[in-house]
Amino acid sequence: MTVTCVIGTQWGDEGKGKIVDFLAADCGLVIRFQGSDNAGHTVVNEHGRFGLHLVPSGIFHGKVRNLLGPGTGVNPDSFLTEINGLDEKVPQLRVRERIMIAERAHVIMPYHRTLDGAQERSRGDLLQGTTGRGNGPLYADKHARSGIQIADLFEPEYLRRWLENTIPEKSAQLARMGEEPPELESILERCQVWAEGLAPYVVDSFGVVQEALASDRDTLLEGQLGIMRDINWGHYPYVTSSSPTAGGASIGAGIPPRRIDAVVGVAKAFTSSVGEGPFPTELSGPQAERLRIEGDEFGVATGRPRRVGWMDAVAVRYAVALNGVTDLALTKLDLLDGVAEIPICRAYEIAGENVEWVPNTHRLARARPVYDFMPGWDRPTAGISTWRDLPSNARAYVERVEEIAGTPVRYIGTGQAREDIVCRW
Repeated sequence: MTVTCVIGTQWGDEGKGKIVDFLAADCGLVIRFQGSDNAGHTVVNEHGRFGLHLVPSGIFHGKVRNLLGPGTGVNPDSFLTEINGLDEKVPQLRVRERIMIAERAHVIMPYHRTLDGAQERSRGDLLQGTTGRGNGPLYADKHARSGIQIADLFEPEYLRRWLENTIPEKSAQLARMGEEPPELESILERCQVWAEGLAPYVVDSFGVVQEALASDRDTLLEGQLGIMRDINWGHYPYVTSSSPTAGGASIGAGIPPRRIDAVVGVAKAFTSSVGEGPFPTELSGPQAERLRIEGDEFGVATGRPRRVGWMDAVAVRYAVALNGVTDLALTKLDLLDGVAEIPICRAYEIAGENVEWVPNTHRLARARPVYDFMPGWDRPTAGISTWRDLPSNARAYVERVEEIAGTPVRYIGTGQAREDIVCRW
């Protein structure tokens, strides 16, 4: 068996859901290893089109088990709504029988969401672009040892004592921001409802993962967002509050680093971003609007229009180096059909210096992209599934991306559906 980690090499929104859905067919287990419902993965297959926020993208394969790992944050209401929706739309897949939540995952509490919105509003012109789903306050509490794990929902006496200690601090914090304080009894009642609803899905994930590693079926680790949103290596503070890297996968899933056999880095053939922060190749005007509309570049979690730009291969090269990426998956190549000349950012120019890696946020904000210009193609690539059938200029574009990034492009997305993909070997 092999363990493959799927991570984003840009700002997120690269198409990781499509790649996980494609790769999961022969797997026994898919693990979401970090993040919460603050972002989403779009999956299009024979069952329809789905926007997943918490459920791993392997759920559409009837023999694959799916786990929300200890590194994730779970909003119980969002999870139960998502499961109910899937069960109604694809009852034949028996999703309830194949989804698990690690008892060590953390719970997004109502006050986390309130704090998230209040903190963002208080930043004035220093906005970070948070989705307001409570993700940042959740991870802040986790690392301050003030959080609530899924397992705590099933210990009502402990939970009451813990919340009696926690809520006064949250109330004071929210009062300073002009928000209503949380009410203890109301939250405890809600936690009881959550415990009843989540009980069929909660597991000790250590045993589940150890069993998977000992089996003869592959395991997939599914990340959320991308390297530029990583808490350590992204353009801080415009980042998420967890680590969507291969290293983060090891911790968030509970798999030893040396057991990860391959790392698939997903990159879009152009670049997009939801949220604030530097974005060196950002486009505006008709070309940006075309990519946004034809590429359906709107946030799965928020519906916000994504910022779009040309391929930033510097960010991809940075992600390859930090994650030990073994294979790239380049998605949405078909969105470049008909573009006469296609820029690829191979370096940044900062104060007269040529920079080939992603610098700190202040320097990145001053970066100007240094482009290679590749000839476009006038023949459609949409739906093509073999390398030789791609136009020669499209193949040259892919080869230039892999040359700059320093690792081979194995998969090429030519549409949103699962089958719209080129697998080169």
